[in-house]
Amino acid sequence: MKKQYSYIGISFIILIFGIWAVPKIINSLSQPELDVIGTVQAFSFTNQNGKTITNKDFEGKVYVVEFFFTTCPSICPIMTENMIKIQNEYLGNPKVGIASFSIDPEYDTPEILKEYATNKGITKPQWHLLTGEKDAVFKLANEGFNIYVGEASEVEGGFEHSGFFALIDQEGNIRSRKDENGNPIIYYDGLDDKGIQMLKEDIKVLL
Repeated sequence: MKKQYSYIGISFIILIFGIWAVPKIINSLSQPELDVIGTVQAFSFTNQNGKTITNKDFEGKVYVVEFFFTTCPSICPIMTENMIKIQNEYLGNPKVGIASFSIDPEYDTPEILKEYATNKGITKPQWHLLTGEKDAVFKLANEGFNIYVGEASEVEGGFEHSGFFALIDQEGNIRSRKDENGNPIIYYDGLDDKGIQMLKEDIKVLL
């Protein structure tokens, strides 16, 4: 009888362990593998509150990077709307940040960025809208992230730029999931709902 009870006890423990472990194993197998694409270059700019923000301020945080400008008449409103979705998903989590670099810093002063943040519903304390020297912003975009930005007088708004978002981990590495062929997607499409959903999922993986 004692042996029978011990078998029942062992079976019960195995059952409980299975109930606990199987979902975790399935979840770990379903999570995307994130490649390291590169390392974020050091930067120092001023945010919408007039505070100096550097890459050091994002250490220990997962954060998303974009390049935009407040008077952009084309893709920026869509990018901001989609970044708001990221904000709202992780609004109460101080370990998730956002860095929005203005490519028109001569116009986008801290005061302008503050007004823009208010009008767009940007409320997350870890979302920094950043301005500074234009050459430094362009170098960070084109060389640091390989996300294209440029002046274009013939284009409405006067600038050209990519709609991509970059995902950065807690150690300052640029991270990316792989596509169906096993190749890193590099950046996330900030204009596409599918890209935003992937970004939400991958932030969760890094956390």
